[in-house]
Amino acid sequence: MSGPAGGTARAATTTDVVCLGESMVTFLPSQPGRLADVPSFGRGIGGAESNVACALAAAGHRAAWVGRVGADGFGDHLVETIGGYGVDTSAVRRDPVRPTGIYFRTATDRGAGAHEVAYYRAGSAASAMSPANVPYEEVFAGRVLHLSGITAALSADCLELVRELTAPRPGRPLVSFDVNHRPHLWRGGDATVLLELARRCDLVFVGEDEAEEAWGIVGAEAIRAALPEPGVVVVKRGSAGATVFSGLRPGPRSSNAGGAENTPASRSTEGAGAENAPASRSGEGGGAESGPASRSREGGEAEVVTQVPALRVDVVAAVGAGDAFAAGFLSATLRGLPVRDRVRHGHLMAAAVLTVPGDLTEPPARDHADRLVALDDEAWGRLRLGPGWTAADRAPEEVRTP
Repeated sequence: MSGPAGGTARAATTTDVVCLGESMVTFLPSQPGRLADVPSFGRGIGGAESNVACALAAAGHRAAWVGRVGADGFGDHLVETIGGYGVDTSAVRRDPVRPTGIYFRTATDRGAGAHEVAYYRAGSAASAMSPANVPYEEVFAGRVLHLSGITAALSADCLELVRELTAPRPGRPLVSFDVNHRPHLWRGGDATVLLELARRCDLVFVGEDEAEEAWGIVGAEAIRAALPEPGVVVVKRGSAGATVFSGLRPGPRSSNAGGAENTPASRSTEGAGAENAPASRSGEGGGAESGPASRSREGGEAEVVTQVPALRVDVVAAVGAGDAFAAGFLSATLRGLPVRDRVRHGHLMAAAVLTVPGDLTEPPARDHADRLVALDDEAWGRLRLGPGWTAADRAPEEVRTP
């Protein structure tokens, strides 16, 4: 394969999704309260892209994570733990000088005023990723390349890397991009660059709230108008669910982007918090579902707009749900499922994470998830998922469904 400026020669693909980005060791509090008052922390892992890779591998897909960690114990822990989920970590590079990033957080909701996160990632090994030191052959080895806006915010070199990876090139895999706007990472920077990057991708995940905060764009229709190029745009609307815009044409930047809904199946989706996760809190969601609606886009191209309501979820911890949603959507995309079912699988993956304390958990068994996804709109609207639901053979609401 040639360098970053050239084309991408890919042999027969054996990897479904390659995820590139920073993963960190996260320290979870032993009890609620301010960081200053928490007496001890449990160790876990967190990182938007590695979370997606782990969830996809746990769901039975061939996933790889490409990143950079320090030559330290925390780096060892990340590589071993992510690999333990079945993720290929062979392309992870070790930095002999820079450390692995870590962070501490409180037990409160990310959107709550009392929520605290203390990051120790400045100058981390991952922030040194650049077009010069990333293994392009491994990065482009999958059917899908999944990126996020977090990587672009880590350093000037990381931003240049994301620009290179989203640049048009022959043979590029389908590029999935989760905007993942993190205001604290863009202090002094210009988050509108995320819009530039998203427009170069084939599949984009973006929350209504982050589009307003980062770009001043309000509403799903306005977001799609600002992102005309991607074949699929998933607008996450919190308790209102998700709206998907899918154009009936190949992806604009990738010669292998696939057909109408950018599904790879036709050729042979700091992790997002609850504010961007299309799974609602207890007592919310479950509204009427809108099926696919066809409309014409500028230039006469047809577009399908699909709206899918959120689930009602008894939330344990509101972290990692956006990453899980992307993983569920990508999993269903790899399987060639309809757009509505992709969104529902995303909701279910998010619900699995929302009902556990950490960023990662075992997803529901595929046959269980498929049965829930196949429910009619009324039964889907009655679903309410709480801790332990993924271990049950059938959710109570499903059992009561005729």
